[in-house]
Amino acid sequence: MADFDVLVIGAGPGGYVAAIKAAQHGKKVAIVERDQLGGICLNWGCIPTKALLKSAEILDTFKHAAEFGIQAKDVKADFVQVVKRSRDVAAQMSKGIEFLMKKNKITTLSGTAKLLSSDTIELTAKDGVKKVSATNLVIATGARARSFPHLPVDGKSVFNYREAMSLSAQPKSLLCIGAGAIGMEFGYFYSALGTEVHVVEVMDQVLPVEDAEVAKFVDRSFTKAGVKIHTATKVTKLEVAANGVTVHLDKAGKAESVVVEKVLVAVGMVANTENLGLEAAGVRLDERGFITVDENCMTTAPGVYAIGDCAGKQLLAHKASFEGEAAIGHIVGHPAPVNYAQVPGCTYCQPQVASVGLTEKKAQESGRKIKVGKFQFMASGKAKAVGHPEGFVKLIFDAEYDQLIGAHLVGYDATELLAELGLAMKLECTAREIMETIHAHPTLSEAVMEAAADALGQCVHQ
Repeated sequence: MADFDVLVIGAGPGGYVAAIKAAQHGKKVAIVERDQLGGICLNWGCIPTKALLKSAEILDTFKHAAEFGIQAKDVKADFVQVVKRSRDVAAQMSKGIEFLMKKNKITTLSGTAKLLSSDTIELTAKDGVKKVSATNLVIATGARARSFPHLPVDGKSVFNYREAMSLSAQPKSLLCIGAGAIGMEFGYFYSALGTEVHVVEVMDQVLPVEDAEVAKFVDRSFTKAGVKIHTATKVTKLEVAANGVTVHLDKAGKAESVVVEKVLVAVGMVANTENLGLEAAGVRLDERGFITVDENCMTTAPGVYAIGDCAGKQLLAHKASFEGEAAIGHIVGHPAPVNYAQVPGCTYCQPQVASVGLTEKKAQESGRKIKVGKFQFMASGKAKAVGHPEGFVKLIFDAEYDQLIGAHLVGYDATELLAELGLAMKLECTAREIMETIHAHPTLSEAVMEAAADALGQCVHQ
């Protein structure tokens, strides 16, 4: 008889959610974690970075206090305290996960797991090595920052996201390699605090996965704020010296160089799948090293599931949590397959970026006829009142069925407006249904209603 019904390897936002869901279904559950409960997201990713970004946003607000009739002089950031608050928030949340494990009677095993078969692991802990068996295994081992030989990370002058949120002193200058969510969020944070920031991206636009119009708006906003953006540019070499780092660039064959104090390498993630014993259990990897799974998060080994970053696709915390629920749903006989086309994405720089579904380019490439509706926050009374009239809502509809197939927002608190559109997409809502849903006034969410109306040629306030 197995020791547990469900054993989860990794206690990040996918793993701990899977464990709790399994326990709620009456299963005997254990979770293995070699580091901190909550995983990278809670301890070194989503949560502490948002604490940092909030500090930057507050400082930026004080800089514009006079526009609101408020006098605030000599306001500056205490970098050490900003970092301390971020770490404190993460620590508090990690303790919360510990409480949830106890509340749901989940056995927490500290150590490193290795699969011996599809139903047994070898657990290496401080007190020795032992075997633990389970009817079902859920692999949620996450991912780590990608590195390249020509971008050597030393953790001091050249570092990844983990070191970027716990520096002992604010750098005078910083270059971010990669203009995805990590690069842009840290670029905004350090720039708002007064650091000279460069962002280098090999693709033609910042935030490469986002709608081109949204990316262009963010590029302009960052440039206006003093951030130097280098798109369609490669970093060919890093030279670390006592006085800083010389970053060699190649832009369309033209060689340039920039000297900065620090460099953040944010060029993607690599799955944590090494030394897990996957081959022994019959678990296959794809060509990029991520675990192969189906829509129910099942791997190629019976009874073994994989969720979150180690399972590829979108490397997002909420996707991991949803996959955790999907895996347990399948285990208990209530399957709810993941629709990866409806996984939302958010970037928490200012202006914020939020999206779900197809970009305009992808929608056009799909061969369908589309209708696009837009509404500028400049025309929103609430946006003007709170002092953030920048940005817009852009909605994409299938012209034949009038169904929402893409939503893209950029502006203040844009990420908080996305859930309505995710629900609308799940329910296959039409432009008319969104337009005819009464939105409270004054709210930023009215921009969603107005964008839907614009797609029908019936926008009132623009």
